[in-house]
Amino acid sequence: MTSGNIDLTVVVLTLNEELNLPECLESLVLLHCPVYVVDSGSTDGTIEIARSWGAMVVEHPFENYGAQRNWSQENLPINTTWVLHIDADERLTPELGEEIISALNTVKPDINGFLLRRRTVFLGKWIKHGGHYPSYHARLYRWGSGRCEDRLYDQHYIVNGRVEKLLGDMIDTTPELLDWTLRHARWAKSEAQELLLDSRSSGRLKGRLFGSPIERRRWMRQIIYNKFPPLLRALLYFLVRYVLRFGFLDGKRGLVFHFLQGFWYRFQVDAYLLENYLNSSKRADTHSTSTGTTSSNEKDSVN
Repeated sequence: MTSGNIDLTVVVLTLNEELNLPECLESLVLLHCPVYVVDSGSTDGTIEIARSWGAMVVEHPFENYGAQRNWSQENLPINTTWVLHIDADERLTPELGEEIISALNTVKPDINGFLLRRRTVFLGKWIKHGGHYPSYHARLYRWGSGRCEDRLYDQHYIVNGRVEKLLGDMIDTTPELLDWTLRHARWAKSEAQELLLDSRSSGRLKGRLFGSPIERRRWMRQIIYNKFPPLLRALLYFLVRYVLRFGFLDGKRGLVFHFLQGFWYRFQVDAYLLENYLNSSKRADTHSTSTGTTSSNEKDSVN
């Protein structure tokens, strides 16, 4: 892949993605621009596949998605005005590729980024309902004007300046069901850690009711979803998605997706929060007992 018609560099993150990477790189051919594959220790054919498509491969240990994306932006020798970040299991539709070319060739000086519309495909099924589509992500922006937020999971790019939407879709394909559940089990723990650290505000996307689609979604999570009782809120969220927002129209595979992603995953997050609370209480009780800090009134009540 050689530099061509648009002033753009694409960055792709990989780890053992030999099954997904060819289709991802094929979708980028239309752009005729430099592609960097940032790999975090693949042991399959990922690196060979990347090089066979003409991509430049850089290896860097993985800490988390946000750290890997920001490292890529800060350390790769990017010399184009625009940068596009995608993952190996994502691909551009031809319509989005053409739209990116047109947008960057006619972009106004005051626009610093573009929101891409993500289309989730689960077990071969496009998930159109339940409020899951369209889902927007700020992956395309002027180099130096954007940065991935400091989060362990569900990170979004923060772009400084004016951002516009593109109408073409970026397809997010899902792995086999076992892989999908294992990934979400890990991500659930990361999300629980994020909720415990939610008071940390630096480097985070701010939720706003009247902001961008990303900011509105974050506002709804922070102001509405997080205020409901843990454990119960996962069930309520699933019912809203599946019934009130017509998730049932996605059929059998949609039922599996909305139940797993809308209930099971979020219930796991709350279960990790409960585990943390119980462990903290246990440690506090153990510390109290070992230091002999029980008050005389407490002793009287126990006796």
